[in-house]
Amino acid sequence: QLKIKAEQVKGLIDEVCDSYEFQGIKGSPIYEGYRNKMEFSFGDEYKEGPLALGMHRRGSFYDIVTTPECRIVHPDFCQILEATLEYFSSRKIGYYRKLQHTGYLRHLLVRRAVKTGEILTALVTSGQTEVFAGDTQGDGRAQEQELLKGWMEALKELPLEGSFAGILHIRNDSLADVVQSDETRILYGQDFFYEKLLGLEFKITPFSFFQPNSKGAEVLYETVREYIGDIDNQVVFDLFSGTGTIGQVLAPVAKKVIGVEIIEEAVEAAKENAVRNGLSNCRFIAGDVFKVLDEIEEKPDVIVLDPPRDGIHPKALPKILNYGVDKIVYISCKMTSLARDLEMMQLAGYRVEKMTAVDQFCETVHVEVVCCLHRVNS
Repeated sequence: QLKIKAEQVKGLIDEVCDSYEFQGIKGSPIYEGYRNKMEFSFGDEYKEGPLALGMHRRGSFYDIVTTPECRIVHPDFCQILEATLEYFSSRKIGYYRKLQHTGYLRHLLVRRAVKTGEILTALVTSGQTEVFAGDTQGDGRAQEQELLKGWMEALKELPLEGSFAGILHIRNDSLADVVQSDETRILYGQDFFYEKLLGLEFKITPFSFFQPNSKGAEVLYETVREYIGDIDNQVVFDLFSGTGTIGQVLAPVAKKVIGVEIIEEAVEAAKENAVRNGLSNCRFIAGDVFKVLDEIEEKPDVIVLDPPRDGIHPKALPKILNYGVDKIVYISCKMTSLARDLEMMQLAGYRVEKMTAVDQFCETVHVEVVCCLHRVNS
């Protein structure tokens, strides 16, 4: 798998870069049970079939495949999935139908810290409590509370290797088929846990971004730190910073780190993480990179880019390149997006110096890539 991925990365980048050093691929320290987050969907295995909870069947918008023996997650995930499915199936609670916008059960979110074994799980439902019959108040809320209490108790009895930091109920009445919150209630514990990475601690909340392979992320960030090199007395911009993991890994050896991230919850977690890790030279800003760059007075000496799968927005990239920094380190989880952005970056006077692939997503077709670019002297 490593050989195939390495060949695919090099083949694609060779099409857009003439000369660079490809440093191969680094494997993940673990290749089974590595994922620390899953979003499972409720549905049915086939039309009008029994309740299912798991992943979408390949190529299907509707059919759900229950995945009780998934090997890329820890067995605790599978136990929680099976117990949840059994609990709601036995009570004949239906799933939310996306076209009709009716029904109750939508998703099951599970996050687990690899280093500590702490687990955060959330049941995502609609607010349609009228599906519960016989409530004296007429809106089904009392029945819902009893139902959720029973589900929580069923989970707490599981013989898990890890332990629950929190069990949550999230109400989501959005028409879109996405996991988001209109209201979050804590049924047990708290709505966060801490994961450890390269000696630092990071607060993980239900929706904050964090690399899905914690041990693989350490390999990734060590590679980034190596590519960044000596940044003593330099200002680093960490763009698309998530919960601030990369910025905080670099902060101890930098003058200042400024992170920009569009998800406000992730930024708040990043600020808390920086305080918890004793880092006073980090500043995290919530907002769109394209807009926020106009508001920052400081100028960067080095830029780290870790954009979402679609890469950097075409309007934002020229602003980033106009800083004219000598070095940019680009982290990509989608090779075609990286290849597209590298073409524009090279036209702007940057040269790809070296590149390393990191196998963050074992047993899948995906791969992470770290790319180091230098500005060519004009």
